[in-house]
Amino acid sequence: MSKLPDFEGLAMFAKVAEEGSFAAAAAAMGVSVATVSRAVARLEERLGGRLFNRTSRRLSLTDYGHSLAERAETMFAVASEAEDFAREASSRPRGLVKLAAPLSFGSRWVAPLLPEFFQLYPDISVELHLGDSHADLIGEGFDAALRIAIMEDSSLVARLIAPVRRFVVASPAYLSRYGYPRHPHELGAHQCLSYTSRGKQDVWRFANMKTGEECALTPTGMLRGTSLEALLPVVLAGIAVTELPEFAAAPFLRESQLEAILTDWRLPEGGLYFVTPSNKARTAKVRALADFFISKLTDAEWRAEST
Repeated sequence: MSKLPDFEGLAMFAKVAEEGSFAAAAAAMGVSVATVSRAVARLEERLGGRLFNRTSRRLSLTDYGHSLAERAETMFAVASEAEDFAREASSRPRGLVKLAAPLSFGSRWVAPLLPEFFQLYPDISVELHLGDSHADLIGEGFDAALRIAIMEDSSLVARLIAPVRRFVVASPAYLSRYGYPRHPHELGAHQCLSYTSRGKQDVWRFANMKTGEECALTPTGMLRGTSLEALLPVVLAGIAVTELPEFAAAPFLRESQLEAILTDWRLPEGGLYFVTPSNKARTAKVRALADFFISKLTDAEWRAEST
């Protein structure tokens, strides 16, 4: 005999005792009469005593059945309450979400949105990890990530929020002094700042939108940095050129502090994604966070005007 109680048998016995018939109990539980009858018979065999007196017209509890019915009904009520609580908890956004986001984008565009999010969802807390290397969502136990990337095949589930363009930019002062490059090859004569945080050597890959010509360049300059913030002061000072993602370039382009150059050419376009380990693991709290960021970031101020 199994050491585990026959929970199904006890639940069905409790329902029959409450309803007064196998048919009514089966209808209430959404199962067949035969299923209820077999469960009660199995329970009687397990316990070694009859629970009901059965005639063609009447069903009544035996004394033994009476002694068990109240406990079985209590067990059934407690189990139903626990299931209702779990169902409500899974559908109501609450709890901690461990979220990863790129350092510069997260600081400028994600963190400022959190006060509004917490007002909408006071039962959710967020553990925000900012960094330019892609977090291992599964290995490091993250619930989700905002990721700016060209997504490759992956076991992760990614929802595209918006495409993200990349721009080669310089200050008006720099361009006035050194001129406008017309072809990516001409950047070899310029100070081009790049990132050290990328896993591979930084290569700028261009495609001409009119001719389809492709061109690759390894940028060289007086500074390589681990973040956009490390490069921007030098570029804004009119000393160098750099390549920026749309979210970083847009505010400076709007204020004419920077200009996009080589606008007939495009760098590979990535996207801003909300990424989770799997759809099955996407709880109410993660869905709430995803829907919020998608609504706020799809057409946000970080998007640049068409160039």
